[in-house]
Amino acid sequence: MTLPKFGWLLPCSMIAAMLTAQTPSSPPEPKLRIIAIGAHPDDCDGKFAGTAAKFVKAGHAVKFLSVTNGDAGHQTERGVELARRRYAETQESARRLGIDEYQVLNNHDGQLMPTLEVREEIIRAIRQWKADIVVAPRTNDYHPDHRYTGVLVQDAAYMVVVPNVVPDVPPLRKNPVFMYYEDNFQEPTPFRPDVAVAIDDVWDLKLAALDAQVSQMYEWLPWVDGRLAEVPADAAARKQWLSKVRAGRISPAVRAALERRYGAQAQKVQHAEAFKLCEYGRRASVTELERMFPK
Repeated sequence: MTLPKFGWLLPCSMIAAMLTAQTPSSPPEPKLRIIAIGAHPDDCDGKFAGTAAKFVKAGHAVKFLSVTNGDAGHQTERGVELARRRYAETQESARRLGIDEYQVLNNHDGQLMPTLEVREEIIRAIRQWKADIVVAPRTNDYHPDHRYTGVLVQDAAYMVVVPNVVPDVPPLRKNPVFMYYEDNFQEPTPFRPDVAVAIDDVWDLKLAALDAQVSQMYEWLPWVDGRLAEVPADAAARKQWLSKVRAGRISPAVRAALERRYGAQAQKVQHAEAFKLCEYGRRASVTELERMFPK
């Protein structure tokens, strides 16, 4: 632009305002709303915490939802007291990750069934969150709660747009993109990722979220695996132990998805989370998914 004659005599603030007024600005990118759904109060942390942290850093809104209250997942504790403890752990995990909400439904751990009542709870949660992306487990899994959570979310995938279903909450006008977490199960088909997210730069945040789930990471799961004696007493040492236990191996299929997104840098990635598109929601292309998911 051309400044008025003797523009150098104008106050700097006035010149800045004039320049700003003359410079076209791009509209801000719309912020996404993501809901990650798990069967138990630590499932979302294990499958999605790294990607959630990156979504949060990019300014998007993230919610975790546990379909059961976790009242059976411990070797010595149970019932209402365990459910209360696990709820408190979810809230600490949410605080550490910086996500907007961690909701826990009051369904019993180990007793989940794909009933109409629970399906309606999930439809309500997805609608109330006004979700753009929904992430959940596949329906093939060792744990019935995990399997039925996958079934429930699949059954909700179309119904979230149907006005006469759960009419107390307005339907979504656009069907979200529904995605599956990565898993290692081979039947009926192996997991084939549509998008992968490198999470090395937020691995410490994922660990912090998992570390908040004390009853699971340092008590119940090590006990089930016969490794309880390995868990260090010192807080810093046990977090290092947790990092080794939870690191996992990047499968060839996930590595290939990383290479597609990150090129040669993919070979350096040590930690990743990967996701597969569900056929029942909005059928986004791989290119769109890679734009939606943080890099």
